[in-house]
Amino acid sequence: MRNGIETYDGQAGASPAVCTGRLAPGFPRASAAVARVLALVFLMAGLSTCGEAAPVEPLKLGLLTYISAGTPQNAQDRQRAFELAITHLNQAGGVFGQPVETAVADTALDPDTAVAEARRLIDDEGVHALVGPSTSANALPVAEKVSGPARVPLISPSATSPTLTDAEDDDFFFRATLSDLAQGPVLARIARQRGFENVGVIYRNDLWGRGLASAFEGAWDGSVRSVASEPGQTSFADALRESAAGGAQALIVILFQTEAIAAVREALDQDVYDRFVLGDALKNTELIEAIGADALAGTYGAGTAVQADSESSAAWMAAWLDTYGEPPKGSYVREVYDATIALALAAQAANSTDGVAIRDRLRSIGVEPGQPVVAGPEGVARALETLAESGEVIYQGASGTLAWNADGDLAQGHVGIWRFKADGQIEDMEAVPYPS
Repeated sequence: MRNGIETYDGQAGASPAVCTGRLAPGFPRASAAVARVLALVFLMAGLSTCGEAAPVEPLKLGLLTYISAGTPQNAQDRQRAFELAITHLNQAGGVFGQPVETAVADTALDPDTAVAEARRLIDDEGVHALVGPSTSANALPVAEKVSGPARVPLISPSATSPTLTDAEDDDFFFRATLSDLAQGPVLARIARQRGFENVGVIYRNDLWGRGLASAFEGAWDGSVRSVASEPGQTSFADALRESAAGGAQALIVILFQTEAIAAVREALDQDVYDRFVLGDALKNTELIEAIGADALAGTYGAGTAVQADSESSAAWMAAWLDTYGEPPKGSYVREVYDATIALALAAQAANSTDGVAIRDRLRSIGVEPGQPVVAGPEGVARALETLAESGEVIYQGASGTLAWNADGDLAQGHVGIWRFKADGQIEDMEAVPYPS
């Protein structure tokens, strides 16, 4: 817009502001009033309005994740998954036949920072949809204070708190992983299968920790004593003794990585616990690298999982290895990829960068009817081609089926049972279907 007048390239069809309320790349958004005036001008001029013409501006996706804080393995692999998805989209010709653009922001595991960075991505960077945030404590305020009011779709790959089901997000918040209402019973199952009847629980006193601890307790039929720890806590001696006071045989650890390393080390050094069951945030090798395989080999945990015979997961892994040379070590990596692809496919299906239009197509790209397509470069290319020709697809994600319910939660999926091995690596033992 120059001197209050929108520039236009003369292509057939209405101006992008008429269709989406946004101008060509590099220009600010058109207000609703301006868009209505422009629509009337084009109508009076006898020009077509919003229809088959592709949007003038390219799709721009944002990644909102922790980078400077949190688990380095997770941070690196989740950024790589986002970049891999963008590579596959653009190798296939992009969305609307244009390369997908990106912007990345660091939440630093802080809700206030997450909110500020989400606003920056939307208002300054001009992203049309967001992947993230990674944690429940960051996802809730971003969904309710930023993406919902801005009418920008948001898919978290790893925010699992049950509280998010009822977020006041105006139906713009989705997640590419199951709620902890699914994981809690699997943690309880692991503890029972390991022969424990009395356990202690230490959980992070935030939205995620409280939710998972509650889901575990609701499914646990033995004795339990749960103790909260504050985010960033560095000493756990008192909490460990309190959780073990009832004769606990093992400790359920629902903490982030740095906190878990400190808590497990103290538990072993002070001879309070020597057996543990781990929550999903600890499904990476940093804990066993810090503590040692002699102490933690054979320790089990719950976390994200895919079916062993998943064609889509296999295709994705082949593409990952071709790009990065070794498997990912972090958690919720496939989910980042799937969230990115889902937003792009929804935009292509809607033929629009408008947030409402993208949101309204999200629930259709992973379920019948349509042509089944898998993750990876070939599947993504086939999906984009089909959608560009006004067809429909069933995107079978690298992490599983993307079948969202009315709350933006996944209606089905798998929770994994895994364990640390003597060589310090992780072995996936079982993928428990949900609902079972």
